[in-house]
Formats: sequence, C-alpha cells, structure tokens
Amino acid sequence: MRKQIWFDMDGTIADLYGVENWLEKLTNSDPSPYAEAKPLVRMASLARILNRLQREGYEIGVISWLAKYGSIEYNELVIEAKKEWLKIHLKSVKFDHIDIVKYGTPKEMGRNGILFDDEEQNRKNWKDEAYDVNQILEILKAL
Repeated sequence: MRKQIWFDMDGTIADLYGVENWLEKLTNSDPSPYAEAKPLVRMASLARILNRLQREGYEIGVISWLAKYGSIEYNELVIEAKKEWLKIHLKSVKFDHIDIVKYGTPKEMGRNGILFDDEEQNRKNWKDEAYDVNQILEILKAL
C-alpha cells in the first residue's frame, strides 16, 4: 500500500473563514466563499514538496466537507468551486484523490497516512498521523 497524504481544505489550506460574510453566504447557498478563499500556506512551496513526494511514491489527496445544509444543486456548485480553487492554487499538483463529501462524514473511513486538518476531532479520529495547518510545510519537508 502506498503512503498517503490528505488535506482538508476549509481552514487548512484555504482561508474560508477569512472571507467576509462567509457563513451568511453559505447559509444563502452562495458558493463564492469557496472560490474567494485565500491560501493559508505558501502554495508554490507546497506544490514543489507535493510533486517531489509523488515522485517518491506518495499519493496526494484532498478530503473536504460540503456545506452543512447544502441542497444537491448547491453541493454541485461547491464541489466545482473547490476543485477550481485547487486548479488555481496548486495547478502543478495532480491529485490522486479529491474527495468532497457530505458534511460530517468521518474522514478516516477508508483512508490512511497523514492528515492535515484544522478540526481537532478529525485529527483525533484519524488512525495514523494527523496535524494542524501550522505544521504542513515543516512536516512535509521532513518526509
């Protein structure tokens, strides 16, 4: 089995919560905060490291939740916005997995390796190594 590295998006690599009126917009089925979120990590550095790690045999994935009460139509817009965000900010990275799942879905189900996630409960539930956003580049550089 290949070693995997997983990233949450919102609050981990994308500053969703820094977007003005993000919660109000999400509540009103506006997907724009997902597109407008600024990166929380130096993306050029992250991309270089992830490309090196893929060459060394790591699989790179994203596991991110949809909005809490999104309709089917809204969820489709959110998935599109999140994938576009990744294409813009990490365009050189060819992700092995992009899993954008229902809010609250246990992230550890069927996944292993390293997780970077801002939510403490997700890190506690993870079976392997789990870290918060402040350690992304430091941990990955050491691999």
